[in-house]
Amino acid sequence: MTPNHPHPSRRALLGGAALATLAVAAGTGTATAAPAGTGATWPTEFPLPDGWLPEGIAIGRKPYAYMGSRANGAIHRTDLRTGEGQVLYAGATGQVAVGLKLDTDGLLYVAGNTGVARVHDSRTGDIVTTYQLTEATGHFINDVTLLGDRAWFTDSRAAALHGVPRGCEGTVRTLPLTGDWVQTPDVNNANGIVGAPDGRALIVVSSTPGKLYNVSVRTGFATEITLVGADSVAAGDGLWRIGRTLYVVQNRLNLISVFDLDARATTATLRRTITDPRFDVPTTAAQFGDRLYLVNARFTSPQTPETTFNAVAVPI
Repeated sequence: MTPNHPHPSRRALLGGAALATLAVAAGTGTATAAPAGTGATWPTEFPLPDGWLPEGIAIGRKPYAYMGSRANGAIHRTDLRTGEGQVLYAGATGQVAVGLKLDTDGLLYVAGNTGVARVHDSRTGDIVTTYQLTEATGHFINDVTLLGDRAWFTDSRAAALHGVPRGCEGTVRTLPLTGDWVQTPDVNNANGIVGAPDGRALIVVSSTPGKLYNVSVRTGFATEITLVGADSVAAGDGLWRIGRTLYVVQNRLNLISVFDLDARATTATLRRTITDPRFDVPTTAAQFGDRLYLVNARFTSPQTPETTFNAVAVPI
């Protein structure tokens, strides 16, 4: 499948050797190059416009957070140093922005729910490319991660992942999920996604009933990850990984479970949990320095134009 609006790739301008380096580094899901202790006096709460309906957050090498809106696909950019922000992209009727990831070339990949993935210029907010990954109904394009030469999107209502070419040149690859994968009808299955430590697989959380899977990028074969110290990761949503430490955001539990992965990422041992009184159904997380930043989706509160929303930061 080709993009609806082809656009020259800024990635191509980087040159072959630099491209290979960036593809590996950005695909790992590890920390950005911010020293520990950065932002010790920075704010830890970040207001969003009323009625924003946030779910996704992305942070790159610079101290700016990008947060999407389920209301109309808008994108808000916040300066982590000051807490001040502005709407970068105003959105449009019928658009949705859930999971987000920012690439090293400044392209922002956005999961658009109704079968859609969008790519934005993170400097201007402009849409660079739109991909129609699936039919508009019966699918939920939910989250995204960067691995190798593709941005991989989950579909919570179908047993498949979709790989969009990074840099907006090429075709979409659909990867059916097989092996241990269990697809439960009429509920959200595949949700958060992150690259495995070896760079050759993806870790995917299935929100219902709360399982982690190691998925081969080559074949789509899913191996259920054995949990030690936890029965499940119920309500699992966003994932973040630093080396062999996996952070699982469990939204309605107002909890982050922190697991140690084995070398093959087939066993996850619960090390500790993180919670905070400011959590109000956090969904996804992104890292800068020694903090995780999370958006509060507030799914258990009225989702109206007057409802207040924010993001919060917790130490890791």
